[in-house]
Order: sequence, then structure tokens, then C-alpha cells
Amino acid sequence: MSAGTVDRTDGTEEAGGPDGPAGRRREQRGWYFYDFACSVYSTSVLTVFLGPYLTAVAKAAADADGFVHPLGIPVRAGSVFAYAVSVSVVVAVLVMPLVGAVADRTGRKKPLLAAAAYVGAAATAGMFFLDGDRYLLGAFLLIVANAAQSVAMVLYNAYLPQIAEPHERDSVSSRGWAFGYTSGAFVLVLDLILYSGHESFGLTESEAVRICLASAGLWWGAFTLVPLRRLRDRKAAGGAGNDRAPGRVGAGWRQLAATVKDMRRHPLTLSFLLAYLVYNDGVQTVISQASVYGSQELGLDQTTLITAILLVQVLAVAGALGMGRLAQRFGAKRTILGSLAAWTLTIGAGYFLPAGAPVWFYALAAAIGLVLGGSQALSRSLFSHLVPRGKEAEYFSVYEMSDRGMSWLGPLVFGLAYQLTGSYRDAIISLVAFFALGFLLLVRVPVRRAVEAAGNPVPERI
Repeated sequence: MSAGTVDRTDGTEEAGGPDGPAGRRREQRGWYFYDFACSVYSTSVLTVFLGPYLTAVAKAAADADGFVHPLGIPVRAGSVFAYAVSVSVVVAVLVMPLVGAVADRTGRKKPLLAAAAYVGAAATAGMFFLDGDRYLLGAFLLIVANAAQSVAMVLYNAYLPQIAEPHERDSVSSRGWAFGYTSGAFVLVLDLILYSGHESFGLTESEAVRICLASAGLWWGAFTLVPLRRLRDRKAAGGAGNDRAPGRVGAGWRQLAATVKDMRRHPLTLSFLLAYLVYNDGVQTVISQASVYGSQELGLDQTTLITAILLVQVLAVAGALGMGRLAQRFGAKRTILGSLAAWTLTIGAGYFLPAGAPVWFYALAAAIGLVLGGSQALSRSLFSHLVPRGKEAEYFSVYEMSDRGMSWLGPLVFGLAYQLTGSYRDAIISLVAFFALGFLLLVRVPVRRAVEAAGNPVPERI
């Protein structure tokens, strides 16, 4: 085989073939667009509109004491959104490993990605009908959409080791995140124009919100067509992809047990997962609790908070691309460690923000945006080097479970800190522990040895 060829599991070696540089670039460009498609759901639906709107719908259905009664269980109307998110996490954690195992056994990631994406997009588009007192419909659609997004992300992430050479993965992963933040910011601007000017468009506030929610589902479904056209399925390791017997699907859970057992043979991969679990829990908690801190502790209005979210989205694009370039020079591990140090300083500075001063909150949002996308993108690309070939979807299902399955810990620490001290400043500073501990755990991971132990080539800079 000549130096200009690429050896792949499907036997295509020609430089100009599907697995050659031109073919890889085509798939990479298609892959970016799934982030472009689904990130609008995370930004406009989860972060901005659905929480307050679903809470208002639940309160419209509540009794005189402020309770709704799904399945006869008394639930405070203000807790419906949080409980629905929690249920969606449980559903996702149960489904992700099954889908990951089936994807690797059959080699057919693309139809599974299509199914998960369009289930999520349809549920999101269905939120247009969430009005009046239909809180159960809203909770059901949220559970379906959120779980479907998690499952789709497992399959999406699992493509990274297949479409990018080891030396390309940091930049490819970073571009994917940048595409996602770009679409999130663009659609959020359109949503804010519609929402703030709904009367001039002849709409009620409720109608404007429902259009914003449904349009996110339509955007998700429309742009998912791009990766589905460009991504290719590969044969499963050992030719398993030719076995389509129904029993193969039933073997998904047995395969999960085998995956967990197999991961014990790669303790360095598990060490990275532990570090990621800790510091990413801090990242997710900052994302979910920053608006609470801004409104309750700093006394900022809703317009300021939404504008700050938009600022985070815009700067996260530059941050993801910039950190991708830093990783090419210094390696992914060192760049992630640098971002964790920046996170620690940023959250520490947040403790001292003066109340009623939006400019300082914007400065905090800018700092978060610059490190947010890059730390997540490089974590994904670094993990891709630690996955044995042929087990991408299974290992990324565990990666996603590490994210989703433990996403309750940071909010719990935040809530307990507030309960014990009565101060959101003390609660926000408690999150420094996640970044500091994650930094220490990641420092101890010998990533070069971890890549070698997974049987993968070691990039020049890692």
C-alpha cells in the first residue's frame, strides 16, 4: 500500500475513494450539520423558552394549592419541568446503551441516527399544540425529545473516529461544536425578534412561544437531511453487520454488559471518563444555574439574561475554533487543562459580581462562552482516541451516560449549598470544586499510554 492511501475496515484504500481525503472531508462537512440541526433544540427550547412556558401551563392546570395530579400523584406545578427533564434522563440512560450496542453489532448507525433525530424533531414540532392547561402533553413531548436527542448524540459522536484521522479529530470536533453554537445563536436572534415583537406580528405571547418551540423541531428535522445524505455506514467488525436476525437486537443488553466488562480492560480510558464526568458536571451546572444566579442574586431582568445567553452562544463559536487550534499546537489534554483553569478563575470571579450591574454579568458570560465550546469539543475528540476500533457507538453511549446519568450531582451540590447558607454566591463558588477536582484527575491520566492501550495510533500532539 502506498503512502498516499488510507486503510479502512471496508477495504477502500484509494486516496480519492470514499475513505480518502476528499471522501472524509465530504463526510465531515455533513457531520458538522447535525450539530447545526439539533443545537437549536438545546438553546431555544431547553435553555430559553420551554421551562417558563411549561411551568405557566402547569400552573394553569393546578388546583387552589398550586398542585397538579398526574396519575393521581400531587406535584407542584413549578416542579413539572424539572421532573420531566429528570424522567427524560432516565429514559435516555436506559435506551442509549441498547442503541449503541445495536449500532456497533450491525454497523448501521445512519438509520438509527435518522430514527432518533426525527422522533426528537417531531416531538419538538408537536410543542406547537402545547397551550391551555395541557401540561401532560408538554411533559410527554419534553421527555421524548430530550431522550431522543441524547440517543442521537451517541450515534453522532460515534462517527468521529470513523470520519477523521487521529490528527484531525480536535479540529473536526471543534468545528462541529462551532456549527452548533452558530445555529443556536442565529435562531435565538430570530426567536427574540418574534417574541419581543409578537404584538406587531399579530400574535399573542403564547402563540409566539409555541412558534419558537415548533420551529426548533422543524429546523432540527430539515438540517438533519444533510448528514443523512453524506454520512456512510461501515461494515461492523468481524462482519457482524450482515447478521440481521431479530435476536441481534435482543442481544443489545448482553452486549452492554460485555462493553462494561471490556472497559475494565482499559482502566486508563475509565480514568479519563471519571475526570470528564466530574468537570463536565460542573460545566452543565453552570449552564443550567447561571440564570438563577443572575436573577435571584444579582437582580437582573429577563432581557439581560437572554442577551447574556446569546452572547455565550456567539463567543462559544470563536472559543471552540480557537481552542481547536491551540490543541493542534499544544495537544488536547493540555488545552483542556488550560480551559479548566480558566473555568475555575471565571467561577471564582462570579462570586464577586456586584448586584444590579449587567456589564459585569456580560463579562462573566463572555468568559464562559470562550471556554465552553472548546472544553466540550476537545473532550469528545480526546475520548475518541481512547475507544477501541469497532466499539465506537458502545463506548460513546457510556460517554454520553457519564454526561447525562450524573448530571444531577452538580445541581444537588448547588442546591445544598444554597439551602445551608441561604446565599447563591456560596452556591456558585461551590462549583469550583468540580473544575479543580476534574483538573487533578485529568492531570493523572497518561493519555499517550491510554491511546496505545486502546490499540489506536498516537497522534503527534495529544
